[in-house]
Amino acid sequence: MRGERTYGAPRGGRTVRGRRGAVAALAAVVAGAALATGCGIRSTSVPVDAGAAPSRMPCRTASEAAATAPPPESVSVRIYLVCASQLVTVERTVEIDESRSDPLLVAQALLGELQGEPDSDERRAGFSTDVPAGLRVSAARKGDPAGTLRLSEQPDDLPAEALAQVVCSYADNESLGSGGSVMLGGPGKYAPRGYLCTSETKSRPGEVPTLGALELS
Repeated sequence: MRGERTYGAPRGGRTVRGRRGAVAALAAVVAGAALATGCGIRSTSVPVDAGAAPSRMPCRTASEAAATAPPPESVSVRIYLVCASQLVTVERTVEIDESRSDPLLVAQALLGELQGEPDSDERRAGFSTDVPAGLRVSAARKGDPAGTLRLSEQPDDLPAEALAQVVCSYADNESLGSGGSVMLGGPGKYAPRGYLCTSETKSRPGEVPTLGALELS
C-alpha cells in the first residue's frame, strides 16, 4: 500500500498532463502554420524588395484640353511623336493655309514640326522625336507616280521610328496621303514605294509595311 501511494497515480498523472500540454501546444503551432499558408501569408520574416513600381508616361499634354482655333493664315495639323514606345498624335499650328497651299509646302511644314524639339509640356508628358534635323523633302521627279514625295535620305535608311513618324504624319494628312498610305522616294534612282500607316505601325513603330516598289515610267 505504501508503495502505491509513493509511486502510483499522483506522479503518473503529472506526466500525462505534461505530455498532453506539449501535444496541444504543438498542434496549435501546426494549425497556425497551416492557416497562414492557406491565407497566402509569406512564412518568412526576411523583407522582400519587389523594386520600384513601373513608371507610366501620360502621353497627354495639359494644353490639349485648352485647344483654340488657329490664327488666320495658319492651320491646325496632327503629327506623330514617340511616347512610351508608341506613336501618339500631337496637335500643332503651322503658318500655312492647307486648303490653298501646295502639298509640298504642307509636307515641308509637317517635317519641320517633326524635327523640332518637343516643348517642355510635351517632354514632361513623355514625348520625343527621332526624325533627323537634316532631313529634307522635295517634290516628285519626272516619271514618279502622282503624289510622290522625295526625301533627302532613302526612306528605308532612316531610323525605324523616324520613318514611322514621317509616314503616319503624311498619311493622315488629306493633301498628302491616301487610304492610310503615302508615296515616298529617296535621292537616288530607286523607285518610290507606298508606305502604310496602320494601327500596328502606331503601336510598334519599328515596323512600317510597304506596298512594294512601283515601276517608273
